[in-house]
Amino acid sequence: MVSKLKYGNTNTFFICGANGNLLIDTDFAGTLPLFYKELKKNHIRLNDITYVLATHYHPDHIGLVSELMALGVKLLLIDTQVEYIHFSDEIFNRNTSLKYMPINKEKAIIVKCGESRGFLHNMGIEGEILSTPSHSNDSISLILDNGTCFVGNLEPIDYLDAYEENINLKNDWELVMNHKPKIIFYAHANEKVMA
Repeated sequence: MVSKLKYGNTNTFFICGANGNLLIDTDFAGTLPLFYKELKKNHIRLNDITYVLATHYHPDHIGLVSELMALGVKLLLIDTQVEYIHFSDEIFNRNTSLKYMPINKEKAIIVKCGESRGFLHNMGIEGEILSTPSHSNDSISLILDNGTCFVGNLEPIDYLDAYEENINLKNDWELVMNHKPKIIFYAHANEKVMA
């Protein structure tokens, strides 16, 4: 089961697994009260969230990660993201009223893309995590075996022709499309049902 949570500018997704649940992305720092309201609206308790996974470490995707970790949610960090985990710290530090706490990498569960299928399987979620670095070097996509895809800030496939020169974007979409997606969820656009 997938729930789409909208409490700011970034779509956040909650995936239920048989042995654990996964939150994909958070919004900007300072949105925790709005996040709580959205959880309540969707009948999700905070302790239902086992792991949080960021599609990349830009400020509008990881603003609540450190707060959620302090509340007991584990960070699932992909190996290609490790060196970018503090990318947003300087941005958040410009506004001290946000009281942003940098993410503690030492408390993260680090998983290689190639080992993500086994990790997700242990949660009761069938799928895998792919590196899709055309937006940023740390960008990843989660592809479920049932055809549900979460691609973060990957430029929408409908716009692919407009980016004719962007080989990296074409490569990312080829990788995603090889998994025969049925529905694609974006961080900043409406989902696309594939024909």
